[in-house]
Amino acid sequence: MTAQHPIAHPSTGRRRLAPAPRPLLALIRVEARLFLRDPGTWFFTLVFPALLLTTLGLFMPWADDPYDATDPVLGTITAITGYTPIVLSLAVATVALTGYPATMAGYRQRGVLRRLSATPVAPSRLLAAQVVVNVLALLVAGGLAIGVATVVLDVSAPAQPVTVLLAFVLAAFAAFGLGSLVAAVAPTTGAATGVGMTLYFVSLFFAGVWFPLPLMPEPVQQIATYVPLGAATQAMTAGWAGQPFPTQTLVVLAAWSLVTVPLAGRLFRWS
Repeated sequence: MTAQHPIAHPSTGRRRLAPAPRPLLALIRVEARLFLRDPGTWFFTLVFPALLLTTLGLFMPWADDPYDATDPVLGTITAITGYTPIVLSLAVATVALTGYPATMAGYRQRGVLRRLSATPVAPSRLLAAQVVVNVLALLVAGGLAIGVATVVLDVSAPAQPVTVLLAFVLAAFAAFGLGSLVAAVAPTTGAATGVGMTLYFVSLFFAGVWFPLPLMPEPVQQIATYVPLGAATQAMTAGWAGQPFPTQTLVVLAAWSLVTVPLAGRLFRWS
């Protein structure tokens, strides 16, 4: 039964019962306030992607070169334009695989989750609240990074903006599904950080952060297609450059979300 509390009717002044705020919405509000109170968290989530992209565009000598001179489509965009989807993937990975699991493990280590286990709050709601707040923050961060890059670096606008947005959102949910598996079972902040950072650096490799995907060997590119952040970079790049609709990589991202999120809820431990 939903908790209720009395309020006065505006016309009669009589008191009646009104439903209390829904648990998920209440958790989202709490997590949003905690997010905004931590300068380090919101800086690396909201500001760092735009700062990184701007720094690369202004100081790297390759920024204005063709992204992939061997490809008739990718050769029409600059290297910094082609690197923009990579930075967006990096932003997703930073939040989903490092900050988020460590935060949840910190709750577990400090006994916050054990106290919550005595309430009607389901693990799925707690995980969902964290994911919703962080995905919304990443949408803001992505918009800020693209806006700054367009104005300062003359980065080309996406040829298929809806495809890029869809790929970015699916990438966020896929990465958070992977991060949720870590968050569901890591007993301490240190454990969550260790596992999360391992997944983070592997993901950055397949996302093309260290070396652009078009220049990697063909077998590596094929493997990257089935890794969340590799699929994300390929899908966003396709939408940015106007390549054919990236059905395969978008299906891969959706599949990761559909498998990892329910599994994380099933494996979740309060303590």
